[in-house]
Amino acid sequence: MTNLELQKTANEVRKGIVTAVHSAKAGHPGGSLSAADIFTFLYFEEMNIDPKNPKDPNRDRFVLSKGHTAPGLYSALANRGFFPVADLPTLRHTGSYLQGHPCMQETPGVDMSSGSLGQGISAACGMALAGKLDNKDYRVYTLLGDGEIEEGQVWEAAMFAGAKKLDNLVVIVDNNGLQIDGPVAEVNNPYPIDKKFEAFNFHVICIDAHDFDQIRAAFKEARETKGMPTAIIAKSTKGKGVSFMENSVDWHGKAPNDEQYEVAMADLKKIEEELNAREA
Repeated sequence: MTNLELQKTANEVRKGIVTAVHSAKAGHPGGSLSAADIFTFLYFEEMNIDPKNPKDPNRDRFVLSKGHTAPGLYSALANRGFFPVADLPTLRHTGSYLQGHPCMQETPGVDMSSGSLGQGISAACGMALAGKLDNKDYRVYTLLGDGEIEEGQVWEAAMFAGAKKLDNLVVIVDNNGLQIDGPVAEVNNPYPIDKKFEAFNFHVICIDAHDFDQIRAAFKEARETKGMPTAIIAKSTKGKGVSFMENSVDWHGKAPNDEQYEVAMADLKKIEEELNAREA
């Protein structure tokens, strides 16, 4: 896909996020929106996946370690064809297969149930090691939050990944600078994030999470890196694309009301029109 096609797709993913969270009257829009471009690139460009065969043993794997941003994952999966986009408004509803955190038993395309922060990266390490032991070519990707990496288990997993030279593993940190309690630098400062991963024998790449040229180059570099895992530190804007949510900790974990929903969708519609004008 071209960068413009990816931008347009990411905007559709953002619409799905806002629609789902509004319908649920609960959820986590801020971190879902900040990671929307990463979700889009993974599912539409980077990963070897087939919506018609979501359990293909040779597929690439993705683990959403920051599982509360499930609306972002669900919207990417729906737009990629794993299930209908029309089902996104059932988020968190009783009986829906789209619950507040990803469930691998219920949701097509979800490779690992997650939600308890810090644990997803460990599951991803296990998947990557299994691929090595089985001589498989699949790759494993996991997305963490910058607040999440305050969990000690993250660094146990990082130590393991580096020690086992898991070059089929890519760890992405959505560095939007905000967690539920406020700025990450004030809650429990994880910086410098890049140097920490380097210390655990990772190849580290720092990018703008909303620049598809940088995203594309980073994943290409990760594929070409041998003998060590890769960490992509993706500097992002929490709430990206929705004017009143951007860089606001208030929108970590609450849903827009009807009036706010209309404003949010108008913001995204404006972005869509601007992208269409560029295409013309």
